[in-house]
Amino acid sequence: MPRVKGGTVTRKRRKKILKLAKGYRGAKHLLFKSANTQVMVSYRYAFRDRRQRKRDFRKLWIARINAAARMNNISYSQLMHGLRVAEIDMNRKMLADLAVNDATAFTSVVDAAKAALNK
Repeated sequence: MPRVKGGTVTRKRRKKILKLAKGYRGAKHLLFKSANTQVMVSYRYAFRDRRQRKRDFRKLWIARINAAARMNNISYSQLMHGLRVAEIDMNRKMLADLAVNDATAFTSVVDAAKAALNK
């Protein structure tokens, strides 16, 4: 009985990993063992960062809203509370977009929030 060498299956599996490791620096795109390790780490980063991206964008939106709100003499927390009291249901992504691209519309939203707070 001849020994099993598994040539084509093994080669296919290794080529698949090396193709995924294309563009990595040093031995990580040349040698199967180090390439495989790096590809597995990269998969972990990708999985983690799909969730992290959502947090990062929320932080960015809040920073933009806060900066624009302070230009209108109100803090971020007071603005968000005022919007809730005024029953203006607007998410942070849209508020940040207004703050960056349409300052007059953002100012009118802030004025509505301030009016609701003063009542």
